[in-house]
Amino acid sequence: MNSGTQPPQADPGDQWRLRQPWQPSEARPQSAPAEPAAQSAWWNPAAPGDPWRDPASHAVIETRPAPAATPVEPLPERPRGAARAGLGLVIAVSAITALIAGTLGAAIGIWAVRGDGGGTITGADPETARDLSSVAGVVEQIMPSVVTVLTPDGGNGSGFIVSDDGYLLTNHHVVAGGGSVPAESLQVLFSDGSVTTAAVIGSDPDSDVAVLQIEGGDHPAMVLADSDQVAVGDPVLAVGAPLGLSSTVTEGIVSAIDRPVLTENNNGEVESVMAAIQTDAAINPGNSGGPLTDIAGQVIGINTAIASTAAEGEAGNIGIGFAIPINQAKRIADEIIATGSATHAVLGAELGESELGIGVTLSKIVAGSPADDAGMEDGDVVTSFDGTTVTENTQLIALIRKLAPGTTVTVVYERDGEEHSAQVTLEAAGD
Repeated sequence: MNSGTQPPQADPGDQWRLRQPWQPSEARPQSAPAEPAAQSAWWNPAAPGDPWRDPASHAVIETRPAPAATPVEPLPERPRGAARAGLGLVIAVSAITALIAGTLGAAIGIWAVRGDGGGTITGADPETARDLSSVAGVVEQIMPSVVTVLTPDGGNGSGFIVSDDGYLLTNHHVVAGGGSVPAESLQVLFSDGSVTTAAVIGSDPDSDVAVLQIEGGDHPAMVLADSDQVAVGDPVLAVGAPLGLSSTVTEGIVSAIDRPVLTENNNGEVESVMAAIQTDAAINPGNSGGPLTDIAGQVIGINTAIASTAAEGEAGNIGIGFAIPINQAKRIADEIIATGSATHAVLGAELGESELGIGVTLSKIVAGSPADDAGMEDGDVVTSFDGTTVTENTQLIALIRKLAPGTTVTVVYERDGEEHSAQVTLEAAGD
């Protein structure tokens, strides 16, 4: 990207950053919906009809008085071996619990059969099919579309089918295995236990989106919802392979929308900034790349990161997970499929903290850039972007990157104590 037209990466200060797997990090606040992506041949545009609602509050994650939570990308699951002693402990405890439950169950069963009445216990006839409107019914429908992505280093992530001709979505950091160069192909495991090879069509570290493809046709594709219609409080399901446990489903709600989140690579460099969907559905290492769906089983996001209080070692769910909005992800995927790479919107100025205590100060505006064409000047303080109050740098970067180049938005800014408004048409980095 052209450094002159790309918003610089802000120093998060007291906020969170999210690093690549198993490294400490951090995240942040809130914003506005992206322009609807152009229709594509590979995704199903069916979506819920409820209007999108932007929460009034602009939450900022505080690190006081308790130690700051440390967000980390939840995947891919690390290779098995000595480094997974913590997981072994969890499995051991689970085994003990299961053994106790099994013993009690056997004792109760013996008592019931040998009781004074001498009778037998009979259960009701099992149902042959579940109500498709129930969570179990929805899961039964979508599970064949969700895969476990097996990485060459022995780790795993998740993914899901988005077209009947075999395209899948997952995270860049899953196919790259924590590095910067993605593999050419990976093994994927289906819910029925079958395994096949998926070619890596392309990936984009800036958005943390990757596209895979499996051979054959008539694959069970998931329906992609309109993530701009998501509202705080909506019920959601997270599906994937946490800790290598394939076909795991957890349930929660949308906790926030447009939450600014930073992720870092293994060198501690900022790799992606996103306006994420935040959820309290349990997400753990191994969930990355899997779908976050609405209660109807339609995809609203790609699970990609979690917040954790663990300073080091394996992170675990604390009820704060983040997903890439599917509208942004499907636009990126369309571009990867069509051209092999993706574009990203820029404003054309450097961003700095505002002396006003709110907003973002523009500097070094590039001649001919979107900001310049809209009449903005160095020193202007952006206070609102596309209808969302702007509080700090990373939030504005996330809001810009969420949108497609060519999108026109309303930007409100202050200059010499006076408020101004401008229509700004974003352009692609490097244009």
